[in-house]
Amino acid sequence: MMSYLKDYKEVIISTVLLAGTLAAKYMIASFAGQKYVYLSLYALSYIAVGGPVWVKAFESIKNGTIFSEFLLMGIATVGAFAIGEYAEGVAVMLFYMVGEYAQGNAVHRARRSIKSLIDSQPEIATVERNGTVLQVAPKSIETGEIIRVKPGEKVPLDGVLLSDEGSFNTAALTGESKPMTRKAGEEIWAGSINRETPVRIEVTSAYEDTKLSNILKMVKEAAERKAPTERFMTRFAKVYTPLMVWLAVALTFIPYLFVDDYVFRDWLYRALIFLVVSCPCGLVISIPLGYFGGIGAASRNGILFKGANFLDQLRKMNILFMDKTGTMTKGEFKVQEVYPADGYDKEELIKLAASLEQQSTHPIAKAIVDYSNGQLLYPVENQQEVSGKGLIGTINQKTVAVGNRDLLNEYDTQLVRNGWDNPYTYVHVAEDGTHVGTISIADRIKEDSKSAIQELHRLGVEEIIMLSGDKQQVVDHVAKELGLDHAFGGLMPDDKYNHVKEALNKDNTVGFIGDGVNDAPVITLADIGIAMGGIGSDATVETADVVIQTDQPSKIPTAIEIANFTHRVVWQNIGFALGIKLLVMGLAAIGIATMWEAIFADVGVALLAIGNALRIQHKYSGLTISSLSSQGSEVDEEMPQNCCEVC
Repeated sequence: MMSYLKDYKEVIISTVLLAGTLAAKYMIASFAGQKYVYLSLYALSYIAVGGPVWVKAFESIKNGTIFSEFLLMGIATVGAFAIGEYAEGVAVMLFYMVGEYAQGNAVHRARRSIKSLIDSQPEIATVERNGTVLQVAPKSIETGEIIRVKPGEKVPLDGVLLSDEGSFNTAALTGESKPMTRKAGEEIWAGSINRETPVRIEVTSAYEDTKLSNILKMVKEAAERKAPTERFMTRFAKVYTPLMVWLAVALTFIPYLFVDDYVFRDWLYRALIFLVVSCPCGLVISIPLGYFGGIGAASRNGILFKGANFLDQLRKMNILFMDKTGTMTKGEFKVQEVYPADGYDKEELIKLAASLEQQSTHPIAKAIVDYSNGQLLYPVENQQEVSGKGLIGTINQKTVAVGNRDLLNEYDTQLVRNGWDNPYTYVHVAEDGTHVGTISIADRIKEDSKSAIQELHRLGVEEIIMLSGDKQQVVDHVAKELGLDHAFGGLMPDDKYNHVKEALNKDNTVGFIGDGVNDAPVITLADIGIAMGGIGSDATVETADVVIQTDQPSKIPTAIEIANFTHRVVWQNIGFALGIKLLVMGLAAIGIATMWEAIFADVGVALLAIGNALRIQHKYSGLTISSLSSQGSEVDEEMPQNCCEVC
């Protein structure tokens, strides 16, 4: 309560003085004649709320902004005093300050909305160091060290699980409340909450490089990037405010040349009303607030926009290109069949392939190594990767190639076909130029991929095209299952790039969604680059404009819906605010409107526009997650305190 009184003391003091003055003036006959007494009380009431506004007006002039909203309100209210409209002069300034406080509260609410996306990293971490267990600050822990996390504690740093198994709540990072089970060797993210048993984790990322820290950086960058509508209103306000001041001056003096019964006081009063109405504050503040609401709502649903401008770009997207593996499919490959060539041993075939693939991080390589079931593998010499084709190396003084058909063709190896005709991914193995067998591997389509495609078509995406390095037969099979418009397989990274570039040249708004490091150039090229943030490479996430933290394709239509709703709200505010203001300014010019209509057109419209902008956060409320503390201040500076900071 004391904090409330302190924050609103100017408004409270002014309200009490104004109410007391009006009550005394109209209820006590003897007081009504004491002009200088109640004039002094009006002045005190005005100074309580008007003083801070005039201070800001002079500060704006000092900083080079002459025609600020503060000067606008100051001139209007002092003018009201000059023509004897004392109560109206105080009331205008009082309601203006009420509007400012309401805007401030809305701004803080938007900040809290963005802060609530993720939990802060803990200030203390338990680390095993030099044979002892210590409590230290996470910033002091280096990669390679081992930390311990008890049930209920937050994981302070990214790492790899050393314990056999653990269950973690990753809602702060992914927006999904369902716990995730991790086994030994799997990645654990900072900000996750350990749910059940104590675990040991080997740290893989420094404090400033965790996924949690990167999300904070992206949110901060998003706040700094303005959408086209927002940039337009910023430029508009810089021209609009001085124009309104000069129009008010013209409204005061020009009628003298054309009106027979010209009365200076009457026309000055109209001009003052005109000035109050013309203040662009509510309009200008509600637009960035709307985009903040859109970014915050998306983030609470596991979607990170790196700028308000990408909300508008996503809304206009009419062509979407997509990767296959890890994007629309799970990327969880399993060996289906092994086809050794005649006279070649099946176990030896797997051992050769796994030996060459053991150092690769590709999901297909992992599937082959897993299938080898821990058998002792061969040492490999002179290993090299042939981009988009596979691997070659020397094993037991023989040249071994493991990869797709193009790799074997490159080494003039004749494929021996042996019943592999299913729409799977096939890895061929050759030894000294002889095809010794083939391994079939299959991936699974994500549960929500098909429904996501249907929703994207419903939302106006005209063409959805798959671009994949996998063979055409596999890509066609997946595309048919999902209901895609087109699908191209057997592509190298530069082929994907050229497909997207060609679409851009036809005046489309083009999106691309992927997860692998080879997708980073295409994501950068597209108008709207989307990355799968959970499994995606760092390079892909870094270059993307939108990051899907949950790796769910269904989040893409959700993001478009949020972008569409944000756009509607922003333009509703623009149309409503300008329409009311122009109407009341017109009424003021012909002498119909009073200061009370002016107050509604300024403060009332501002409050309604702000309330409309806040609907975005309510409509897409998502999860309720604890607010930030230690790192939240990084976001605080990005939201303007008042419209002059925007102007």
